[in-house]
Amino acid sequence: MPADEAEARAVQDVLRPRVVLDEPGPPPGAGRVTGVDVAYDDERDLVVAAAVVLDAATLEVVAESTAEGRVTFPYVPGLLAFREIPAVLAALEALPVDPGLVVCDGYGRAHPRRFGLASHLGVLTGLPVIGVAKNPFTFRHDPPGPLRGAFTPLLDGDEEVGRALRTQDGTKPVFVSVGHRTGLDNACAHTLALARDFRQPETTRRADALCRSALRAAAGRPPLPPELSGPAGSVAD
Repeated sequence: MPADEAEARAVQDVLRPRVVLDEPGPPPGAGRVTGVDVAYDDERDLVVAAAVVLDAATLEVVAESTAEGRVTFPYVPGLLAFREIPAVLAALEALPVDPGLVVCDGYGRAHPRRFGLASHLGVLTGLPVIGVAKNPFTFRHDPPGPLRGAFTPLLDGDEEVGRALRTQDGTKPVFVSVGHRTGLDNACAHTLALARDFRQPETTRRADALCRSALRAAAGRPPLPPELSGPAGSVAD
């Protein structure tokens, strides 16, 4: 783990050239796809990561795992991966099956240094990874059309670093970017295939529910009621 911000940026500089951008990635709706997410208990300096594997065709859960640890790096915008990577790697390694494509609740190329969590995780694991974020970080975009599947470029100057993608009619877009070993068109197709009924991909929703539940257990708190602990929610979620 880097000792400070300068060392963390130096690690990013070393790893960034290893990102593979010339592979299309696995086809949407086939094989397995895995969501990863992280939850924190700042009072206890505790972090819990979850990995949930879905059958890409049915979106049924195939396997899941969690991992907990201590926060070992401070919160610094643009360096969030260094807080999350250790626990996420442990959760992925605990899975009993191959994860297939991995979906992060965050960024890949849509990052000021072109090396967000999705890229970092992809380089370290060798897996195809995409980032699907709820917010566009620092980049600009025009609003996509109102219907599901509409998108506009997410731009840093003239460079397209991702896309603002409408996953449900009339909802806010999500922000898709390439992490590793997957093209942007394919990343958007996967996102739509995984967001059949809700704004966020089912991978993200399942992993978020699992890591929040595991964090409560790790912190010695009672479990949430069933209506609050599962991934159910509105289309706007």
